Amino acid sequence: MQDNTLAHYETMCRLTGMMVEAAREGDWGLLGSLEQEVATLRNQLQAEDAEGIRFDLSEAQRMRKRDLILRMLADDREIRRHTEPWMASVRSLLAGSSLERNVRKAYSSGH
Repeated sequence: MQDNTLAHYETMCRLTGMMVEAAREGDWGLLGSLEQEVATLRNQLQAEDAEGIRFDLSEAQRMRKRDLILRMLADDREIRRHTEPWMASVRSLLAGSSLERNVRKAYSSGH
C-alpha cells in the first residue's frame, strides 16, 4: 500500500505539471479536467488518512514525497500566476454586465 500512496503523489505531481501547461496555453477546459483528477486523488489520500490508514515510509520515500509536494506547490504558484489575471478579467466582465443590467432596469422601470 505504501507504493500506492507514493504513486498517488507521483500522479498528482504529473497532473499538476500538465495543469501548468494548460494554464500557460489558456486551455481552461483542460485545466479544469486535470484539477478534477487531482482532487479525486487528493480525496482518496484524505479518506485513507481519516480512516487512520498510515504507512511507514522509508527515509527515501519520505524525501520523495516531500519533493513531490514541493513541486506541486510550485506548480500551484505558476498556475495561479496565469489564472488570476484571467479570473480578474472575468470578474470585471461579470461585474460590468451586472452593473449594466441594474442601470437598464433602473431606467426602464421609471418609464
